[in-house]
Amino acid sequence: MKYKKIGEILVLDKYPNDINDLLTKHNVKTIIKINKIHGQLRKPNIEILAGSNTETIHKENGCLFKLDLSKVMWSKGNINERVRIAKQVKDGEEILDMFAGIGYFSIPIAKYSNPKQIIAIEINPDSFYYLKENIYLNNLYDKIKPILGDSSILAKNYYLDRVIMGYIKTTHHFLKSAIDSLKEGGILHYHETTPDKLIHTRPLKRIKEIAPDKKIELLDTTLIKKYSPGVSHVVVDFRVF
Repeated sequence: MKYKKIGEILVLDKYPNDINDLLTKHNVKTIIKINKIHGQLRKPNIEILAGSNTETIHKENGCLFKLDLSKVMWSKGNINERVRIAKQVKDGEEILDMFAGIGYFSIPIAKYSNPKQIIAIEINPDSFYYLKENIYLNNLYDKIKPILGDSSILAKNYYLDRVIMGYIKTTHHFLKSAIDSLKEGGILHYHETTPDKLIHTRPLKRIKEIAPDKKIELLDTTLIKKYSPGVSHVVVDFRVF
């Protein structure tokens, strides 16, 4: 049985043998089982096994994240990636977080680097609520501009140094909007679930097909985690001219 502790909530992937033992051992107030994450809005389907409160505050790398696990997702698999991106950002950058969620990337970037502004777009009203909560919880309201809406439509209103595409499965459908919003020489962080044998070919091929008139420079490929047998979640960094 796999588990992760998020704030005061223990999240399981299977039914446990002894609920009370887990409550005591992990010093939590609520235990839930997540069955699946649904659709573009990334809404969890959960079962409450113990306790009742599904809202908590989780601390990661010095950042505070308030969330309700019955309404929004949390991925611990991205913890290193959140730090990696924050370290790359240069002073004065203007950044677009296309799938901001509750601030998974925007919050640590704003806290540990010095961007001019982060445009954080989120389509899920529940996630957007917690995005705003977390901006104020971390005192970052002067650096992050939260926007509720569809990033494939809204991205074209901006011209930025860096675009983060922290979404998987259908991320490639948003590539044109992302590339069109980049300044000359801007950097794209493109997440994708890819068959292992295509990790080093498919992401680059997709970008070149979307933007045949652009010069694409491959900067890095990072494995986030195994997604399913023979498939991995990767993030590929590109510079676009």
